[in-house]
Amino acid sequence: KDVQYTKLAGGFQQYAAGAAMIGAGQGLAQGPGQGGGVNPAFLGVGLGVGGLVAGQLGQTLAAGGQIQVRCPNCHALNAESAKFCNSCGQALSPAPAPAGATPSQNAGEGTRMPRPVELEPAQRAVSTMGSLLLRIERESEGRVRICRTVGDIRQAMDAGVLAPVLHIEGAEAIDPDLEALDVLHAAGLRSLGPVWSRPNAFGHGVPFLCPSSPDTGPGLTDLGKALVRACNRLRILIDLSHLNERGFWDVAAISDAPLVATHSNAHALSPHSRNLTDKQLAAIRATGGMVGVNFAVSFLRPDGRHDTDTPLGLVVDHLAHMVAHVGEEGVGLGSDFDGARIPAGIGNAAGLQNLVEAMRSRGFGEPLIEKICFRNWLRVLAQTWEKTPG
Repeated sequence: KDVQYTKLAGGFQQYAAGAAMIGAGQGLAQGPGQGGGVNPAFLGVGLGVGGLVAGQLGQTLAAGGQIQVRCPNCHALNAESAKFCNSCGQALSPAPAPAGATPSQNAGEGTRMPRPVELEPAQRAVSTMGSLLLRIERESEGRVRICRTVGDIRQAMDAGVLAPVLHIEGAEAIDPDLEALDVLHAAGLRSLGPVWSRPNAFGHGVPFLCPSSPDTGPGLTDLGKALVRACNRLRILIDLSHLNERGFWDVAAISDAPLVATHSNAHALSPHSRNLTDKQLAAIRATGGMVGVNFAVSFLRPDGRHDTDTPLGLVVDHLAHMVAHVGEEGVGLGSDFDGARIPAGIGNAAGLQNLVEAMRSRGFGEPLIEKICFRNWLRVLAQTWEKTPG
């Protein structure tokens, strides 16, 4: 059976998409068709890592009864006259890119940076999606268990059920006094990306540009630095993916937790602003952190093209580069199933076994494959959440 929820409100349909899922043996694949849905898929060995993100809700909007324009970022449908996506804030009309760089096809031709999201709508979005995850758990008949500790994840693995971890990508829903952070943590929040690829009160995300350095703007704000310290206190994992390079180094200077980029690739192989330089990879290794390799084709390819006819071997190339620069204990799968186009050779979460076979064909041994697929995530989560070995 599929687990699918549809909500009607305010003249538009909002579909469940992108609940954050971590589970060895099982994962999530977004359902086919408009708006998606959430479908369990058996993976054998592996972690399905998705994102419950306020900035990418996967909403389908109807404007005046006519659906006209699909957002190039979150794929929501908007009125033809809309200049910005009503779901994620993505600019729908072209804006000039910085000199020397061309926009990645992952963000839509001509797109630079989406507009900021205000606190109140962000909090509504996070409350809605958090409630959705709780309802999925409640109505799943035990097949979904929200996890707050590594022990919870291991118990879910042993039981063969899905193990979601509540994560927010983009901290727009957190107020300047950080009061919402305490509430969200009590509700189960265990992983947080301070920014998506837009500026907010905490820092600056990278635009989707290729070729481009990740050094695209200022670092963390003072409030962003306070957020990092608060996450350390609450033992919430800080996700470095989407932060620009200066923000990355600000986190590295402040945080006492392992540095983690949950869904990023190697800039040396694909010179995209979203990817990590070898210097950044070395810093992650020095803290015992890790990187989850992203399946987005525009972050895998040297040319940044948004082409699903991308060889599966490119994913393995990035994995091998990460192993060489971060170490065997510092590499995992970051997927991005809910937010990107991925190689046709994977397709969805059920296709992860194809990636496992590609790793075997490249000479990756079974112990290393297990580390990449789930053991490294358990280790870094234990060190971050509980300050204990995984």
